[in-house]
Amino acid sequence: MYVLSSTVDAILLSKNAALISSSSPTRPLFSMLLSPAFRTSSSASTATTTTTTLSKNPQINNNEEEKNQEEEELDLIDSGSLEQDPTHYTKLLNNCTKLKKLLEGRSIHAHFLRSQFTHNLVIQNTVLNLYAKCGSMDEARNLFEEMPDRDMVTWTALITGYSQNDRPRDALLLFPQMLRFGFEPNQFTFSSLLKAAGAVPTDRDGRQVHGFVIKYGVDSNVYVGSSLVDMYARWGLMDEARFVFDKLVSKNDVSYNALIAGHARMDEGEQAVRLFRVMQREDFRPTHFTYSSVFTVCASIGALEQGKGVHAHMMKLGEQLVAFVGNTLLDMYAKSGSIEDAKKVFDRLVRRDVVSWNSMLNACAQHGLGKETVERFEQMLRVGIEPNAITFLCVLTACSHAGLLDKGQYYFELMKKYKVEPEVSHYVTIVDQLGRAGQFDRAKRFIENMPIEPNAAVWGALLGSCRMHKNMELGAYAAERVFELGPRDSGPHVLLYNIYASGGRWSDAAKVRKMMKESGVKKEPACSWVEIENAVHVFVANDDAHPQKEEMCKKWEEICGQIKEIGYVPDTSHVLLFVDEQERETKLQYHSEKLALALSLLKMPPGSTIQIKKNIRVCGDCHSAFKFVSKVVQREIILRDTNRFHHFRDGSCSCGDYW
Repeated sequence: MYVLSSTVDAILLSKNAALISSSSPTRPLFSMLLSPAFRTSSSASTATTTTTTLSKNPQINNNEEEKNQEEEELDLIDSGSLEQDPTHYTKLLNNCTKLKKLLEGRSIHAHFLRSQFTHNLVIQNTVLNLYAKCGSMDEARNLFEEMPDRDMVTWTALITGYSQNDRPRDALLLFPQMLRFGFEPNQFTFSSLLKAAGAVPTDRDGRQVHGFVIKYGVDSNVYVGSSLVDMYARWGLMDEARFVFDKLVSKNDVSYNALIAGHARMDEGEQAVRLFRVMQREDFRPTHFTYSSVFTVCASIGALEQGKGVHAHMMKLGEQLVAFVGNTLLDMYAKSGSIEDAKKVFDRLVRRDVVSWNSMLNACAQHGLGKETVERFEQMLRVGIEPNAITFLCVLTACSHAGLLDKGQYYFELMKKYKVEPEVSHYVTIVDQLGRAGQFDRAKRFIENMPIEPNAAVWGALLGSCRMHKNMELGAYAAERVFELGPRDSGPHVLLYNIYASGGRWSDAAKVRKMMKESGVKKEPACSWVEIENAVHVFVANDDAHPQKEEMCKKWEEICGQIKEIGYVPDTSHVLLFVDEQERETKLQYHSEKLALALSLLKMPPGSTIQIKKNIRVCGDCHSAFKFVSKVVQREIILRDTNRFHHFRDGSCSCGDYW
């Protein structure tokens, strides 16, 4: 059976046969396609080699001799002095396929159509494969329809082409047609069909294909099995994915990658890291895709130490920091709180693309380094990297967090120069900038003049600023807009409640609570967590479930006494309950982030950096307390909340109290 070069993957051929037929290829075209210069995509000028250079390099001399022999052979074919051979066409077409030379491939196809091999199925399949791999699916489909004969390679090439060119429905529709013509799918066919099935929203087609996999007895094939694992994992059906994985007689790196990536997409960090360890024990070499998935899950859970361990393993194997895996590693360090390590990774990247720059800009923005974000953005423009929508979102976010109002307005206008159309997220950052600065009139006018309809996120940004500045009237107005657009979101309800409660309007606050209850809207419980010695400790406010609760409370009372001596005054306005002042102060002392800090001080070595994560915005009193604690214990405390990182050192915070 004829097998296409590499795996049968992309697909499709000439929809304009007349255009192809009319083009007349010349001998120099064939010479170029067969030459070493063409195979390395070198320019014509650099491909020209002088006689002196050739004489000094025997390898180049040999290549040049091969090229001359092939040129002479093609000359003889065109002149009719040498019998035509189909292998010439397959060799030329495979060169074009490898280098994605679509135009040259069309010309070779035209020459082939005038030859005596017009109906040679092997060459037709090779042309179909060329169009598919070059992404020209309409041409591939037209060629497929015009072919008088087809074999399994033909059908598989077209199915694979659709699958790999983001047309999964077309790939799946071909399958029943292929069966009606009496063809039996093979492992390559099923692998492509399962990839296509995993790209559609429902699991109906994929489960049917799985049934055919079992019927044709290829379920034990490692490539088909890996595709099944990937398909179920992409739907989030991890139990089914694991079942298929465990049933595989033999596994490979693709099998492991599919399952690890599935756990990563489901934010199941512990399972992903555990599977990575199993992969190592079984002596499978991780790929860049493996590392990228593991770094992604480490970033999502903030597991810095585990991420460092995986990074060390990657370096031990001599892997380079190419853009794909390097970008996820950079993101992992940034989201795990180590901005300095993120900068080191950025500096060591083999090549920096726009994703690399965006990752670095976002890292600086989230760590409160507004001015550095702006400086790096300007450097990015100087080196000629074209910014995109994500780039500007990172810069605008940095300006918002750092209070760089004028800069933010300037960069928002700069988007026009680079033809980047603002999206809702960009408008949200401008509203946030104006609101944080207390410029509510400008913020409201900006919303009213937006060219697109403001959504709940836009009004939510204004509501958050009203909470910050205790603007009850505008906050209530913004909240009403949010309730209309996103009634099931608990965040705006909580913000409005907090605005009323902090202003002492308890009856209005009670109405908000009642509205939440009647609507079935539930507040997300606040929690904090900290990783100590590869164990994650999770806390909620007034948590009494931890086995070291008594030691933690005693430690915090000790620290609280020390920070009061140097100026800490509990801010009871952050206790939004109708209770007396003493009870308010007591409740403040057992917020989840303070419990996490107390345990860290008990268990971690003196002087080591403490990293705490929180699932909502840190409260103002905890922020103030952490500044004083960092001064008393002489160590850095890093707190990541939903908005940003706070780096507490020597009594101050990286946010400059602008948060």
